[in-house]
Amino acid sequence: MADSTAIPLVPLDPFGADHHGEQRRLREAGPVVQAELPGGIRVWVVTDHALLADLVADERVSKNWRNWSAIQDGTITDDWPLVGMIKVTNMVTSDGVAHSRLRRPVTRVFTRGRVEQLRPRVNQIVAELLDELPSHAGPDGSVDLRSHYAYPVPMQVICELLGVPREWRAELRRLVDSIFRTDTSSEEAVATERQRLALLAELVRLRRDEPGDDLTSALIKLREEDEAALTTEELVDTIWLLLTAGHETTLSLITNGVRALLTHPDQKAIAVAGDAATWSSVVEEVLRWDAPIGNFPARYPLEDVTIAGVTIAKGDAILAAYSGVGRDPRQYGPDAEQFDVTRAPQRHLSFGGGPHLCLGAHLARLEAGVALPALFARYPDLRLAADPATLPPVPSFFSNSAAALPVQLGQAAVAPPSVI
Repeated sequence: MADSTAIPLVPLDPFGADHHGEQRRLREAGPVVQAELPGGIRVWVVTDHALLADLVADERVSKNWRNWSAIQDGTITDDWPLVGMIKVTNMVTSDGVAHSRLRRPVTRVFTRGRVEQLRPRVNQIVAELLDELPSHAGPDGSVDLRSHYAYPVPMQVICELLGVPREWRAELRRLVDSIFRTDTSSEEAVATERQRLALLAELVRLRRDEPGDDLTSALIKLREEDEAALTTEELVDTIWLLLTAGHETTLSLITNGVRALLTHPDQKAIAVAGDAATWSSVVEEVLRWDAPIGNFPARYPLEDVTIAGVTIAKGDAILAAYSGVGRDPRQYGPDAEQFDVTRAPQRHLSFGGGPHLCLGAHLARLEAGVALPALFARYPDLRLAADPATLPPVPSFFSNSAAALPVQLGQAAVAPPSVI
């Protein structure tokens, strides 16, 4: 049994300057290591793919933040800069019966069949955004694809699903960006929490007064018909979960996919010459090789647990290093660091696993599977407008992506093919 005081301690960079380099150093430090968060908060990180796959399905480990000893003893207070990613009450931070109760009302919306019905609308949104891209060109002719394509595709889809007015979306984006950032101050964290609760309260009021054919209205109706089904806090935080997870992951997936293909011209050639199945493989390889979620919070043992000879105490916090295990050579072989869209299909953990497997995985795959081939079909000469090494990272160890993706569009196809 390893002495926890002898386990390497790796401070996580809140600016995300070298995300994959940091993940590589974590893996090299061992299968179970300690990391330091802002404020000197220590957590565990499981860096081995197989061990993490077991952990996310382990019933001895809770997702409920109330089981974190650092919260119980007052070490972490409501002004801790990262508290907005931790102290919410929804299906992601619930266990067992509570988790099933909170997950059930949303499950029917995100079945594979129901998601597939959204394809025509996603096709339409993508086509409209591609039409608008040239109008966003700056003085040098470049367009930031993250802002003007990767972001609005999932944001528009999830806002329509949840009945969020169009004019609210800029504020919503600002709040979500702030929650996922790990370079924020205590003052910013407190202000963001206050503002997001105010926005959600207003959304609930709006959809209660003017119900529509959307998920927010459906959740409000469920709450009104059966108060035991959802508390007010659970209603608000479930809507917040769907808004954040419903676009943040896909935003980064599309951004990372474009970046990967433009920096690997041989792989781009395979993709653009392929069919729908090829593009599906592209999406899965991007998810593995450059997963949108870096280190996902958090799990808390309900009893002392031993992983790879390391004992993690009851109440400690464990981060899931999803982007790191995507390049674990023990799982994917000696070429795990290589981006290869022809790689034989293998399980990855980019959408989590166990009972908390991401409900929106089908939707994220559909959106990326439409947005990526449509972009390269419309703009076959697309190229990066900056050195890849200079692309600014999202300042976060939760998210893994570039904060901007400037490109030169090149000549548009004369007759844009229909999106897949």
